[in-house]
Amino acid sequence: MRPGRPDAEVAFITGAARGQGRAEAVRLAAEGADIIALDLCEDIPTTTYAGSTPEDLEKTAELVADLGRRVVTIQSDTRDFKRMKEGLVSAVAELGRLDVVIANAGTTSGALSWEIDDEHWDVTVGMNLTGAWHTAKAAIPIMIDQATGGSLTFTSSVAGLRGLPFMADYVAAKHGVTGLSKALANELAPYWIRSNTVHPFGVQTGLMMTEVTDLLNEHDVYRPHFNPLLPNFISQPEDIAAAVAWIASDEARHVTGIALPVGLGRTNR
Repeated sequence: MRPGRPDAEVAFITGAARGQGRAEAVRLAAEGADIIALDLCEDIPTTTYAGSTPEDLEKTAELVADLGRRVVTIQSDTRDFKRMKEGLVSAVAELGRLDVVIANAGTTSGALSWEIDDEHWDVTVGMNLTGAWHTAKAAIPIMIDQATGGSLTFTSSVAGLRGLPFMADYVAAKHGVTGLSKALANELAPYWIRSNTVHPFGVQTGLMMTEVTDLLNEHDVYRPHFNPLLPNFISQPEDIAAAVAWIASDEARHVTGIALPVGLGRTNR
């Protein structure tokens, strides 16, 4: 474990079955943290890509265990506060503490804003914003009672800083996550609990948003909104995990209330 990160730290990560969440679990485990890994492990009817599976979540657990760290898995929807809270309390009782929270679970789809139906809006806002709030709501009392400080990191998006086309529901939710984190940074500062957001753009997770690709092909005028400054067009999960690992560590102990873009320069356009 690198300097500045205490031994036997416990990190709670939502959306941990694959992609960014799995990369974050592996990165923090490699640095010495025990992991509480939560995922829905079901298909989401409003997306064109397949949902994670129990086998995906088990694979994350195996990767953490291979690094010599303890791991507890929770299969739950972050919109179901009662179930998630019960799972987290049980996991913390087993692992002994809670230091780092990474609210990473989310989903998205694509459509022109005036063509988004109620179901897509409700699912996108529910999973990205309400789920993030539930994650914080479940974890914060545990961390305050523990009285040893800690860190919350929310996966927002470049869409949480800019009005990207074709995803107004996602943009609204991720802007909400950014605001939630800033409010929490003020409320939690007296407890030495920090709250920050990380803002990826496209991440190579195998989840293809075919609707957005189709819309871009149809409405090429919007393409500049998606272009990066740096030569790569897409990030890897490990790129986001590296940013999350830093901002959650004691090396960033004086960093709270910020929005950290990891989007290949897209927020600079």
